[in-house]
Amino acid sequence: MRRDPKRRQGASTGEPMMDINTTPLIDVMLVLLIMFIITIPVQLHSVNLNMPAGNPPASDVKPEVLRIDIDARSVVTWNGEPLAQFEELERRMSEQGARPVQPEVHLRPDRGARYAVVARVLASAQRTGLTKIGVVGSEQFVP
Repeated sequence: MRRDPKRRQGASTGEPMMDINTTPLIDVMLVLLIMFIITIPVQLHSVNLNMPAGNPPASDVKPEVLRIDIDARSVVTWNGEPLAQFEELERRMSEQGARPVQPEVHLRPDRGARYAVVARVLASAQRTGLTKIGVVGSEQFVP
């Protein structure tokens, strides 16, 4: 008896097939997916909030504003007063940061000021606990 080279070896000898038929598995998974999609409840995209009624009382108290300017020569001024030492700035910032009601800090750097000085002032403000900081006059940096 001659062997046919095109014939599979396990087909006539009674050996089990080693390939898995995945068609029934895919059919079951698709049915489960469809059932899962159908049984999901419809999600509501609204959140119910109980909002207070009426108008809030008007506040006559204006917040205190501290102006920190950095000029083109990178000299730091506190409300118009030039500071000779950076430690003086940090001392004043720590005093303001320890207050129960912190003032607003308006930082106004000049376009010609060194970035290292501006970054140092911002880092000092963060380190001393000042949280209400705004950079004023940033439109000068837009070309």
